Amino acid sequence: MDTIFALASARGKAGVAVVRLSGPVSHAAVARFCAVPPLRRAILRRLIWQNEVLDDALVLLFGAGASFTGEDSAELQLHGSTAVVSAVLRALSQIDGLRMAEPGEFTRRALENGCLDLTQVEGLADLIDAETESQRKQAQRVLSGALGQRVEGWRRDLLRAAALIEATIDFADEDVPVDVTPEVSGLVSGLLASLRQEIAGARAAERIRDGFEVAIVGAPNVGKSTLLNALAGREAAITSDIAGTTRDVIEVRMDLEGLAVTLLDTAGLRDSSDQIERIGIERAIARAGAADLRVFLLSHAGEAPMMQPLPEDIVLVGKSDTLASQEGAISGKTGAGLDALIAAISSRLAGRAASAGLLIRERQRIALERSITALESVQTALDRSTYLPELVAAELRSAMRALEALVGRIDVESLLDEIFSSFCIGK
Repeated sequence: MDTIFALASARGKAGVAVVRLSGPVSHAAVARFCAVPPLRRAILRRLIWQNEVLDDALVLLFGAGASFTGEDSAELQLHGSTAVVSAVLRALSQIDGLRMAEPGEFTRRALENGCLDLTQVEGLADLIDAETESQRKQAQRVLSGALGQRVEGWRRDLLRAAALIEATIDFADEDVPVDVTPEVSGLVSGLLASLRQEIAGARAAERIRDGFEVAIVGAPNVGKSTLLNALAGREAAITSDIAGTTRDVIEVRMDLEGLAVTLLDTAGLRDSSDQIERIGIERAIARAGAADLRVFLLSHAGEAPMMQPLPEDIVLVGKSDTLASQEGAISGKTGAGLDALIAAISSRLAGRAASAGLLIRERQRIALERSITALESVQTALDRSTYLPELVAAELRSAMRALEALVGRIDVESLLDEIFSSFCIGK
């Protein structure tokens, strides 16, 4: 296998830049620049190439089996000027057996060498992209191997069930001393309950990863755009006393109590003869209906909105600065009631986030659903007075293959290029 190298820190001027090497000749390559330090000890070394001093750097070496990639690897922690980094990368490119890494190749080697499973790779990608505290925590859970460990537990139960069924096939011509059906049925029932519970938390986990959507809904000129601007802390939407100013959905992404939230300012809902405004209203209704939460602004208490609020939706009267009573009202202009609204939105979304499972990708959810489908077939067969053990064994193997694809053991080659293309070159 080639030895690869790349800049692992961000490009541009910085205090420190990290160049990473991985592969069989990584230690020998470092020896071309300086005296090689002991493994896993960072030591300051002067890097010299062809009698020219390139930099004074911290040099750190890892042995095979004790590195991120599972191979011999090294890190050069340089002064972070673009000139220093360019000089070191240029020198490395002149060493036989070394080549520049492709995007995600270090992580791909960690997967191929058994240091990470595919769910951990996806967790690492999410950790790199994390913008909020909830995204960081969720990605860290997956990167720690929690989902892989759970899959391994499910797989053990499947192996036990399959072994019991296979025994009835192997000894079909003899009397099997114990009826295995009750134990297999119990294992399958437990697996189905666990898998369904994990699936139930998938949507919340996906929303933590991608962000919740909160739509501000109401009739024209009730203060929706002003409220959006107040929540965003900037002039994100045009505000005007003229009704129907907002024609399309305006989005503002923000961090709300550690959760990624996209606020949606929608067109005012009313009957209109203006064709363009009607299109905006249709889009507003569709987008608000698909949102995780809606904040309804009314022009006065008791108003019946065009959309029916759901139980968790928030209903307030807008423009409280023009009203005599402030109860149940809010003003984006003065900020009255803003803190209470933020607390209410955060509380509702945090309650949903608390139910999040470990499935963070559509691919993972589909793999679990395939396993559930196979196990449901097993359960149906076992409920019959007579069943064909060969068919049950085949369905158990299908359920197991789905779980193995989830962690990247089989049938994932077509996915790898797509997954790793999103990584930076030094990762």
